[in-house]
This record gives sequence, C-alpha cells and structure tokens, in this order.
Amino acid sequence: MLVTFKSRASAEVVMYEAHANRILDLLHKDHKRGVITAEETANAIRILESEIKTSKAHEAHAASEAIQRDIVTHHGEHGDDNEHEQPETVTFSSRAFPLLEMLKAANKENQDVLWGVLP
Repeated sequence: MLVTFKSRASAEVVMYEAHANRILDLLHKDHKRGVITAEETANAIRILESEIKTSKAHEAHAASEAIQRDIVTHHGEHGDDNEHEQPETVTFSSRAFPLLEMLKAANKENQDVLWGVLP
C-alpha cells in the first residue's frame, strides 16, 4: 500500500506504507492519516535529520557485511563471476529525503503536510 504526503509547498511525495510508517513512528504520528502542522515542521525536520545521520552509520556497516556475504555466495571467494551486477541497497536516508525536502519547503512557506486525506 502507498502513502501520499501532500503540502501546498511542494509536489506530492509517495512511498510504501512500511517506509512511511517508520518515519511516522519517529514523529509520533498516526499511520493512516494525519497532519504535520506548519508549527511542527521544524521539529520534524530535526528528528528526521537526526535519524538519517544515525542510520547512515548503521546502514553502511550492515550493507557492507551483507554485500560481502552476497559476493562470496554468488561470486565465489575470489569474486570471479562477472555475470551478476553488484547489488545496490536503498537506504533510509534515500527513502526519507523527499519527505525531508517537503518538510523543509513546508516550514519555509508556513504550510502543513498531510497524508491519508481526500484532496
């Protein structure tokens, strides 16, 4: 299922519910529908930026271990199988970036961010 975030300050941001739920949990917001008011955007930005910074360090370590296991499994210990492309992971920071940009624009223009509501 998809969650669509809307604000008059920017284009819509659409993400899978599982990824949106992680962000909404950080912000202590309802998963189904809600609002980040213009007054709440500054705090939401701080929370999201902090989580991005924390997750970058963790994801880099976890991804490198997972990639190394994949290489050994699929390419042998010497990495001699050239038929497979190297895996690319999508990090929390990559997934959260569009919503973070929306929050920054909403903060700048004193607008709310909504989700789960009819237009």
